[in-house]
Amino acid sequence: MITAMTSPSGETPPASLKRALGTPALVLFGLAYMLPLAVFTTCGLVTEVTGGHLAGAYLVTTLVMLFTAYSYANMVRAYSVAGSAYTYTQRSFGSHVGFLTGWTLLLDYLALPLLNYLVIGIYLHATFPAVPSWAFVVGSVFVVTALNVLGITVVSGVNLALVGIQVIFIVVFVATGIAFASGSADMPDLVGPFFDSGTSISSIASGAAILALAFLGFDAVSTLSEEAKDAKRSIPRAILVCTLIGGLLFIVTAYVTGIVFPDFQSFTDTDSAALDIMGRIGGNALFTFFTAAYIGGSFASAITSQASVSRILFAMGRDGQLPRALARLHSRYRTPVVAAVAVGLVGLIGALFLPLDVAASVISFGALVAFSFVNLSVIKHYVLDKKERGAKAMWAYAVAPVIGFALTMWLWTSLTPTTLVAGAIWATIGVVILAILTRGFRRRPPVMDFTEDDPTTSATAASVPATE
Repeated sequence: MITAMTSPSGETPPASLKRALGTPALVLFGLAYMLPLAVFTTCGLVTEVTGGHLAGAYLVTTLVMLFTAYSYANMVRAYSVAGSAYTYTQRSFGSHVGFLTGWTLLLDYLALPLLNYLVIGIYLHATFPAVPSWAFVVGSVFVVTALNVLGITVVSGVNLALVGIQVIFIVVFVATGIAFASGSADMPDLVGPFFDSGTSISSIASGAAILALAFLGFDAVSTLSEEAKDAKRSIPRAILVCTLIGGLLFIVTAYVTGIVFPDFQSFTDTDSAALDIMGRIGGNALFTFFTAAYIGGSFASAITSQASVSRILFAMGRDGQLPRALARLHSRYRTPVVAAVAVGLVGLIGALFLPLDVAASVISFGALVAFSFVNLSVIKHYVLDKKERGAKAMWAYAVAPVIGFALTMWLWTSLTPTTLVAGAIWATIGVVILAILTRGFRRRPPVMDFTEDDPTTSATAASVPATE
């Protein structure tokens, strides 16, 4: 496990998390976070944006994310500690850049749990109209926060069941969709869900940029580096596996959706396009199964997303870049209890007062910015700092991350102006906080210095006081 050294000033040694997760549990965590049924959360919106090419947008996003996932895997081997993109950029580019990257990533991490709470409230209220949606929101926040406090192994067990239900539904949906298309009088356009002669590259890019939020699962896996049994091996494997599996599930589901409902202009409501799709190919039975699986998946995503952002707050609190109370662990369960409760409160307030489209629109902004900096961190750490410049190293540490950076920036510039403005406002707030924290940038923010104690499973952390 991670051991703490007392700083020369006698400060309290940094807290450490319990290592309990193997590769299968990490993959399940990432898939639960990604929410395999997330295709139906934005299918109406992205289908409309891309002119009916939802599968094409998912294909583009998956290819982009595989390059970035590879960069994450390489950075985990260098720094197998909690903090994700925040830690990687902090170690590579310094504490100021690390803080701003972590702050930007917080935007989508904080928005994703409340997005799930909103979806849970909307669908449960539709199923049980006598109960107001806010009641379901409050109940789901309480349950998810309690599970996170109980521990990551409890979360892992819940994920197994909820991911399983979603995969079963996808199999049923794909089989039902193929049967429906096969029995249709009109031959479906088998290539149409990906592209056609009138496909606009810019529209595909705009849709793919929105879908970047669906791949936050591999970033979420990296936040569990201090709770993995063999972080330097299991985390990189889990990152690449969950990205590939998640991408394939998204593409297949989106493809079948496009085959059975090519007339996307006839959606009753783009926000609830899934209702039209289920009703067309399976009637009430499939709709009921979908509702149960989707709500279950939203719970799984809420649980894992809250766990991940709690650990980012834990890392930033432990480093002194946010209030140190966020690094407080539960005395029995060794979980970041203060951070988990704080995320629950933010999710509750946001879900009660923000509309669904606003919550969804800002998630990809922070993700794509963070992904870009992780790609750059690989180049800085391995090529510039460690001077690994052999043929194999240049592909892994230069060519691949350059491609990943270029593609993520391409998607980032494809976001809507409203999303870019909202993200810029959030980033500006982060700069102001950093200026206050560092007394007008005259001090270096406090950082943690991690050195290898055991090459496979442990690291030693020592507090490094900020310099005047």
